[in-house]
Amino acid sequence: MNELKNIIYNCRKATFLIEKKQLTVLTLREKVELRIHLTGCSICRLFQKQSIGINRMVHELFHSAQHKELKLDENYKKKLQERIEEQLDKN
Repeated sequence: MNELKNIIYNCRKATFLIEKKQLTVLTLREKVELRIHLTGCSICRLFQKQSIGINRMVHELFHSAQHKELKLDENYKKKLQERIEEQLDKN
């Protein structure tokens, strides 16, 4: 019973399995654990839906024919670098 509680309440492991599932095949045990967790956790179900969408968009961005034409404006790069340095100086 304790092992079942660890599956049901372990969102960290569930999110790991959600990400792993998008890269490789889960073991039977992992599939069962994830399914059990997702049955009772609406937050992880939402995470899974969003994660799949983000991965799909990133894949399309990097595999589209147009991605070679996308470049950041030099002025934008400069401002971004300044913001990064500003944040680093705060820490």
